Amino acid sequence: MQINNSLSPPILTADIGGSHITTGIYNTNTHTILEKTVIRVDVVSKGTADDILGSWGNAFKQVLKDTGLSVSGLSIAMPGPFDYEKGISYIKGLDKYEALYGVSIRESLAALLKFDPQIIRFRNDAESAIAGEVLTGAGQAYNKVMGVTLGTGFGSAYSKNRITKDINLGSEPYKDTIADDYLSTRWFLKRYSKLSNIALTGGVKELAYMAPESKIARDIFKEFAINMADFLRMPVEQYDPEVLIICGNIAKASEFFLPQLSEALHPLVIRLALLGENAPLIGAASMFDNTNSKMPFNSVNQL
Repeated sequence: MQINNSLSPPILTADIGGSHITTGIYNTNTHTILEKTVIRVDVVSKGTADDILGSWGNAFKQVLKDTGLSVSGLSIAMPGPFDYEKGISYIKGLDKYEALYGVSIRESLAALLKFDPQIIRFRNDAESAIAGEVLTGAGQAYNKVMGVTLGTGFGSAYSKNRITKDINLGSEPYKDTIADDYLSTRWFLKRYSKLSNIALTGGVKELAYMAPESKIARDIFKEFAINMADFLRMPVEQYDPEVLIICGNIAKASEFFLPQLSEALHPLVIRLALLGENAPLIGAASMFDNTNSKMPFNSVNQL
């Protein structure tokens, strides 16, 4: 697949999930992901450092090989804890990527891909997703945006005048623990198990499938909405956003919790994300939009 590369050199961009990597090519002129460049590859997140980095590296090489493009940077939306400036992972105790603890991801990938380390940049994954939605998605018409990502964890970011920063609300105290424990997939699994004595194997997707016929499932989604509204009232008052954007896989079940959430947080405007998996790819790559430090090179020939 040969793609016209007559404009400014594009960015190789990626989003690191708990068990996969999604990667593609970002056009800095249009702030979009180039059509048919995105691939998703499963990763054994409990594997060795070489296994994990090898899977990531192979995904990047495949995109570059398939497109035949030269890129001027690599951006990665990365879960924390992570030193985003230095490119070092400090993920520990989260049942994923523990083999990378203390490893310089920047230096490792630079060696694998034969890239200059200086053109590899990292951004918090939730911050990346919200930044993408602010740039070309559900938040582009607003100056003050709060966003949350609902999935294996509860991510959050705030954007003012298109400057987006992680606000890490998931680590804030809530009830007997922290918000992340009540506003993520594991809460749904734990709650359904307690109320039904049955373990969900398909996560929130399975619960949403059951909801039309299951009062327990519907009640759990309503309880989730109540918890989320209860927790978000203070941050909403603090940041005073014009809109709240909801991203992440749990948002796909929004019909079962969004009406209650909207009513509880009225008159705040709530919008669902529009970009799907492209949001963090765009948000991470947008770090290169206004930079003079691009160093184009023929990545394909160097691999």
